[in-house]
Amino acid sequence: MALDQSFVGRTYPPTDPYEVGREKIREFAEAVGDANPAYTDPEAAKALGHPDVIAPPTFVFAITFKAAGEVVADPQLGLDYSRVVHGDQKFAYTRPVRAGDRLTVTSTIEAIKSLAGNDILDIRGEVYDEAGEHVVTAWTKLVARAAEEA
Repeated sequence: MALDQSFVGRTYPPTDPYEVGREKIREFAEAVGDANPAYTDPEAAKALGHPDVIAPPTFVFAITFKAAGEVVADPQLGLDYSRVVHGDQKFAYTRPVRAGDRLTVTSTIEAIKSLAGNDILDIRGEVYDEAGEHVVTAWTKLVARAAEEA
C-alpha cells in the first residue's frame, strides 16, 4: 500500500540533545579509516581555526538517522520497515560538528513517491547546536521495497 501523501511537510519534534564527545569522534574516524589529525588532535584542529576536534562529515549520520527513526516508527505513516533499504544520503554544512556540541535534530518529511511499487521517503534533518545555530542539514532517502506477490 502506498504511503499517505498528506504526510509530506510533517515535522516531528526536536530530539533530545546529543553531546558530541572527542572519543566518539576518534572512534568514528578510526572506523571509517580517516587519519585527518583534526579529528583526533585538539591542537591540529585549533591550528585550522576550530575550538576543538571536529567530526568527519558523515559522523552526523548516526544522529540524524536516529532522529529519522521517529518518522519511520510513526504508526500513522504505515511504513513497513522490514522492507526498507537506505537509498541515499547527503549533507549541507554551515560549520563542522565539534567535540562538545550538544545537537538536536528536527526531522521533516520532504517527499513521498511511489515508483514501480516501491515507496520512496525523503526525510530532511535540521541539526542545531544548543545556542540554536544551524550546523548541518541531512537528507535521507529510504526505499520501502514492494511487497512480493504471493
